[in-house]
Amino acid sequence: METSSGGVAFALSHATLEGKITISVLLFFSLVSWTVIINKFRQLSKAKKRNGLFLGYYSKSKGPLVVFGKGPIKQLQGSPMYDVYYGGCEELKVQQEKYEGEKIPHHGMSAVRIALERVLGEAAVSLESGMIVLATAISGGPFIGLLGTVWGVMDTFAGIGKAQSATLATMAPGVASALIATVAGLMVAIPSLFCYNFLVTKTKTLTMELDNFAAHLETVFMTDYLQEKKGAAAEAEDPEDYRPGGHRQEAEPSSAATGH
Repeated sequence: METSSGGVAFALSHATLEGKITISVLLFFSLVSWTVIINKFRQLSKAKKRNGLFLGYYSKSKGPLVVFGKGPIKQLQGSPMYDVYYGGCEELKVQQEKYEGEKIPHHGMSAVRIALERVLGEAAVSLESGMIVLATAISGGPFIGLLGTVWGVMDTFAGIGKAQSATLATMAPGVASALIATVAGLMVAIPSLFCYNFLVTKTKTLTMELDNFAAHLETVFMTDYLQEKKGAAAEAEDPEDYRPGGHRQEAEPSSAATGH
């Protein structure tokens, strides 16, 4: 251990300006990476805990809108599953007010489904935020360290050429100071790699749970609040022509209708 620590201290004490710049850049990368890692661990841990709390509320409720009827619940803030649920319920209420009844037609339910997909996408983006920083540290850290090493070795050989003497005593300080840059790069990349893989697995698990819950909620809404079509008056209208908020997207007139 003493030899290892002494080698690092020796390399740092003989580091050139270029080596110090490289190590400073890598130190900055390391601080940013660890900040992201800590924040992501907190975010995912909070999301998992709040999701469990929300599912407790939801499973004990006597209807799909009971929890929504209580208004925003402070204890559930930070739960992606609650956000998906609340966004879907908000759009369902908008459609119910539009059609003045508890039951809504197919195109109204299509708007609810689109709202669920939108909130689900926003939740997934939030869970994945910051991961690009770790991916950059993993791929960029070793290369920055290698750049510092190559730069340091180049300066070492240039100095030996000027001095016209190649002894171990003259080469060792320069080579050691050059190699410390590679060590620093690996120390940035290796922890980031392990944490990245762990966080990606946790994020995928939470995202899958959100997908399953959104599908369940859509099924419940369709079962409880979808209005059945009645005769020819309820012609098949394309649900994709409707958007959240009850606004219909007008279709382009066909060439037959325009006479062209």
